[in-house]
Amino acid sequence: MKSIKPYIDLTRIHFFFAWPLLFCSGLFLAFNNYGGFSWPLIIKAALIGLIGFEAGFILNDYVDRNLDKKDVEDRLTKYWRPFKKRPIPSGQIHPRKVLFLFFLLVIIASALILTLPYPHNLYLLTIMIYCYSMEYFYQVKKRHQGFPWAQLLGRTDFAMFPVAGYLIQGFPDKSALLYFLFFYPFALAHLGVNDLIDVKNDKVRKLKTVPVMYGMKGTIRWILAFTILHFIAMPFFLTNLGTVASVGFMIGVILLAFANYKIMRGKSSDAGLKVLPMFHVTMLIYSISIIAEYMI
Repeated sequence: MKSIKPYIDLTRIHFFFAWPLLFCSGLFLAFNNYGGFSWPLIIKAALIGLIGFEAGFILNDYVDRNLDKKDVEDRLTKYWRPFKKRPIPSGQIHPRKVLFLFFLLVIIASALILTLPYPHNLYLLTIMIYCYSMEYFYQVKKRHQGFPWAQLLGRTDFAMFPVAGYLIQGFPDKSALLYFLFFYPFALAHLGVNDLIDVKNDKVRKLKTVPVMYGMKGTIRWILAFTILHFIAMPFFLTNLGTVASVGFMIGVILLAFANYKIMRGKSSDAGLKVLPMFHVTMLIYSISIIAEYMI
């Protein structure tokens, strides 16, 4: 068990269920538009989503392996990692093994994607290359920037994730675009909360994150602004869905509105840590609501 713990922390495996649900929410939206419901395809999609997202986590840790040694507090580490450690800086896993695991997962995900029919396999391979490129860009660009390009461009990778699930069965269309426009502001608001919590470490690492660049007030405005944009995009996206999803999305609105209230009231990293689970629960509610809309 001792040898497994570092890999559990590396992959943040206790969140494993979230990524297939988010990925498959796009697939179920495609079922709604194009038909073709299939349990084998759902299982394949869930595996692609899980393995692909875990590879992204591993790439994140590998690129930041030296900067993470400078951490001065571990609140966010304890939230994301079951055994509360960063495996590479702590010396539990050698960087070469981490890089090998990243490529292994990419190969497995690619092999699964290649079993999809054309052009869906091409869509997903293109998105996968784009997302890993953006993840690398985000990790490197935020080390030296005067404008938050790392955040604005880098988080398109997270926003593309459910769109990739849609393209397993669907095609680049209005629904895919609306899902991206709906989820992208959420991804940026979520990123702002993560950065708010980790601001002490980012200052030591000399990273140009939102709190470092714009301070506490600027970060609160960032989170609120992108939450509002997310709410504005929501009714346009809901035109693809129905009553079940609408009810679920309204619960998400309540949670995010309350989270923003707590951040504006608390004005601290502690407030960010308290509301971060609300963002994750909201994401789960969105995913389950889209799936339930088709199934019910």
